[in-house]
Amino acid sequence: MQIHFTERETELLRIVAKCAQSMGIQAFAIGGFVRDKLLQRECKDIDIVCTGSGIELAHQVAAGIQPHPHVAYFKNFGTAQIKLDDIEIEFVGARKESYRRDSRKPIVEDGTLEDDQQRRDFTINALAIQLNEAEFGQVIDPFNGLEDLKNGIIRTPLDPNRGSDPHGSPHRRSPARPDDDDRRP
Repeated sequence: MQIHFTERETELLRIVAKCAQSMGIQAFAIGGFVRDKLLQRECKDIDIVCTGSGIELAHQVAAGIQPHPHVAYFKNFGTAQIKLDDIEIEFVGARKESYRRDSRKPIVEDGTLEDDQQRRDFTINALAIQLNEAEFGQVIDPFNGLEDLKNGIIRTPLDPNRGSDPHGSPHRRSPARPDDDDRRP
């Protein structure tokens, strides 16, 4: 499957790539943006995961956009957001989550891209696109999400009976099909 970015998406993703490179970190578009681009849907938001501080990357990216947009950040969650007229970009550092049996609140730790993909609800939302220059646009698909998207299958990246959340399965919120607009993930 080929991904076609709009001119504006390409411009913004290249800015993210340049900033990530200057910071010495990896950055990836991930989740619904990747899924929707593969389904050739219009996208109004881009989720970025990086192997460093998402907040710091957001500030660097904002400095590279004219006029400089405001960066909303949520230090407790390690996330940041830039709202532009035509698109929103959310940033987070790669993380892994685990749960204590007596709590629904995850224990969040810094992690790798792979850790972050494993915590995603569905294989089609674990798809990522490499943004760093040498491999810009390369799809990273460790759970066969491309095949699931093609076949209309909703699966969790990991065995839901073995998952780290003891309180529930993402199956409860899954759509009938990945292209079901009314109930999509």
